[in-house]
Amino acid sequence: MTRSAALASTESPELGTLPGWDLSDLYPGMDSAELKADLTKMEEASKAFAAAYAGKLAELEGARFAEAIREYERIDEVLSRIMSFAGLVYNGNMTDASIAQFYQSMQERVSAISTDLIFFTLEINRLEEQALQAKLSASPELAHYGPWLRDVRLYREHQLSDEMEKLLHEKYVAGRAAWNRLFDETIATLRFTIGGKELSCAEALNKLSDRDPAVRKEAGQVVGKVMGDNIRLFALVTNTLAKDKEIEDKWRNYPTPTSARNLSNRVEDEVVDALVTAVKSAYPDLSHRYYAMKAKWFGQEHLDYWDRNAPLPNDADRSIRWDEARDIVLSAYGRFSPELASIGKRFFDNAWIDAPVRPGKAPGAFAHPTVPSVHPYLLVNYQGKTRDVMTLAHELGHGVHQILAGSQGHLMSDTPLTLAETASVFGEMLTFRSLLAAETDPKRRKIMLATKVEDMLNTVVRQIAFFDFERRVHTERRESELTPERLGEIWMSVQTESLGPALRFDEGYRNYWSYIPHFIHSPFYVYAYAFGDCLVNSLYAVYQDAEQGFAEKYLKMLSAGGTLRHQDLLAPFGLDASDPAFWQKGLGVIRGFVDELEKMD
Repeated sequence: MTRSAALASTESPELGTLPGWDLSDLYPGMDSAELKADLTKMEEASKAFAAAYAGKLAELEGARFAEAIREYERIDEVLSRIMSFAGLVYNGNMTDASIAQFYQSMQERVSAISTDLIFFTLEINRLEEQALQAKLSASPELAHYGPWLRDVRLYREHQLSDEMEKLLHEKYVAGRAAWNRLFDETIATLRFTIGGKELSCAEALNKLSDRDPAVRKEAGQVVGKVMGDNIRLFALVTNTLAKDKEIEDKWRNYPTPTSARNLSNRVEDEVVDALVTAVKSAYPDLSHRYYAMKAKWFGQEHLDYWDRNAPLPNDADRSIRWDEARDIVLSAYGRFSPELASIGKRFFDNAWIDAPVRPGKAPGAFAHPTVPSVHPYLLVNYQGKTRDVMTLAHELGHGVHQILAGSQGHLMSDTPLTLAETASVFGEMLTFRSLLAAETDPKRRKIMLATKVEDMLNTVVRQIAFFDFERRVHTERRESELTPERLGEIWMSVQTESLGPALRFDEGYRNYWSYIPHFIHSPFYVYAYAFGDCLVNSLYAVYQDAEQGFAEKYLKMLSAGGTLRHQDLLAPFGLDASDPAFWQKGLGVIRGFVDELEKMD
């Protein structure tokens, strides 16, 4: 990509046509007149907004207050559209200097424009509760924004002075955002020589599930070495961002490193603690037991870490073409809900997915919601494995959820992370159950079941271990900087505890913490995966026992966006995440699969 908003499709003999996305639904290109015009208009609109409303919110009656929120929403949506475009262009090729310059320029310009908007939420939070409730009661127009106002006011006790908030806002582009960019561009430029070929990080990690054990071993050791060669840089980035977070947490009066994340997720500390405790107590019965079985299937007492995600013996995991992957996922969605499949189909019919692996492209996968007036985009690195099909099902679930939630408008469409993973994991489960139901060969069913267990362990056990790693790192960082050696020690401690005695590690594995982007971009995000998986396991059990109407209730839940909390969203299904038994029910699904595999031996 140079100046264009579109990425060409890629032809692969094994995988067929892999689509590239076309971002022109956001803007025609990086130097487009439309983009320049929006920047100018929003600069003027933001200044006019501040002139019209700064210092005056307490005087506004309900309808006029609602009008102010609508204008704030309009401006913020355009600014979000600009940054969505810039971020997606950047993720398409992080190594192109002109793209990196464009991305940084947009961050700086949008940050400067939005400085004029900062007063609005700060002033909302200075309103007396009784006065605000009176405004809400008197105005249906304002009551529409009640959920957004409720969530804004969660931060009342954590906000700083207007001047301090402006300073932090303006410094972000030269602080946390700059360190994020350094991490991203470093990862994107790293090369891993495996089998005589130079591979990107995503391609190298994919080799850890190769059929050839020699390739897996080489990949495991090369990843460890390359990350080790750069470990001082990654340790510096990690230490700096952890210290930055500690300083801001202290100023904002967040008592623990996880408090800010829990608040943004609209979930109580005790609910997260119950989840973490439940998963950690289940390590021996889940991951320890499964990996001991897998070692035995490989004829070994211990399983080398590079074999953790290895295909099982006799697993002829064929290469799945893109069009077949599409049909597998959409068929599974369609059997549950034709409406769900119809929305999902739009991503394939339009250029809303970027699928090929390319040098410089962001590794991993994501669904970016952009703004409700446009549509989400999906990024995957599709390489034809069964796991890639499941990743596609996962990200498509996010995309469908984002479209449904978009009906709530820009300010209220965003879903807390704990519930943002619901549709994605549910989409994976639908796809898996569909494939399993169609398989009649007992050996193949065992392989499919084992693969699903591994995915669930990666989603639940591994992510809680990641959370444990982060919590320990951020806690220790409050005392002093952590050396690369100490970071490796913490990593090895949580990995051996979570994966169990059947796994065997070498020194190179000590460096594996350093490539995980969530630690850099979204501290403590990772428990949302475990939250979502356990929630979906419980939700799917309700679905299996449900009469007619479950799909309708499910789509209604997704359409709520950020207007409802997890208690209200789950109540129609008879579920309560604050009940410790809820987590045991979700973990019981994984435990049942492991039991079933034991009986197959």
